[in-house]
Amino acid sequence: MKKILIVEDDKLLSKALSAKLKEEKYEVLTAYNGEEGLTAGKKHKPDLILLDLNMPKMDGLTMLRSMRETTWGADTTVVILTNSSNKEKVSQALNQYVFRYMVKSDWDIDQIAAEIKKILG
Repeated sequence: MKKILIVEDDKLLSKALSAKLKEEKYEVLTAYNGEEGLTAGKKHKPDLILLDLNMPKMDGLTMLRSMRETTWGADTTVVILTNSSNKEKVSQALNQYVFRYMVKSDWDIDQIAAEIKKILG
């Protein structure tokens, strides 16, 4: 069973995504900020991380940079799911070998799940 880590500070969105992905037969873990995301990622080594950029404590870009420096996180598939369309942040995220950059307002839960299914095969 493929493992997905959702790192998202919006608890309602996180729960909705989690429920949908569990329905699709994925093992789902959640974290509500970058610090929790790094800890969960190191411990559980997910197949894919769904990562928000704007979060408290540690933002998604900082988490992404930190995980790319580790053995577990260097090659982990990361999909950015955020409302930030800030060109500089998009560019910085893509420079960290992000597989996909998705703006939340452009996607519904079913479309996100379908996209993850395509990515994970």
